[in-house]
Amino acid sequence: MTDKVIEDSGDEAPPIPEALERLMLFVLEEAKEKMVQGEDLVPFSALVVKDNLFIETHPGDTVEECFADARRTVEGARGAQAYAFCYDGFVDTDAGVVDVVIAEGGIPGEPIGMAIGYLYTIEDKEIIFEEEPAYVGEAENFMAGLKEFSDYDEEDLDPKYFDDEYDENLLN
Repeated sequence: MTDKVIEDSGDEAPPIPEALERLMLFVLEEAKEKMVQGEDLVPFSALVVKDNLFIETHPGDTVEECFADARRTVEGARGAQAYAFCYDGFVDTDAGVVDVVIAEGGIPGEPIGMAIGYLYTIEDKEIIFEEEPAYVGEAENFMAGLKEFSDYDEEDLDPKYFDDEYDENLLN
């Protein structure tokens, strides 16, 4: 998924809520590991619900399909504290277009999200990532219309997040 363009903001990163920062760094590390092992990076989202992490892939024929599927998953995740959506893309910088594995994320109720990523190059078929993630810029927050976890009654929450049969997607 390389045809989504996010303009490099050139700004310093604003403060990132701790849970969101940990989640975005986690998904970026997962993505880097897949790419280094030569696997295709299928766009995926991760949701934090209580102390649990749920991961779902969002394959599609187009960038729009991948984003639409991730948006549907995340915007319906009542009770989640944060999300990250990870994919392979590129940014337009002063030095030109640069490949980057991107994590966009947000928390409930915030009007905008943010994107961070690891810039990388490919040399002799080897992927070489920058050591530190870079702040990419603002991003759409798929959770903008949601409330915080504590503001929901238990019956409002999706039972799949508390169902033992959903453990196949659960990482802890």
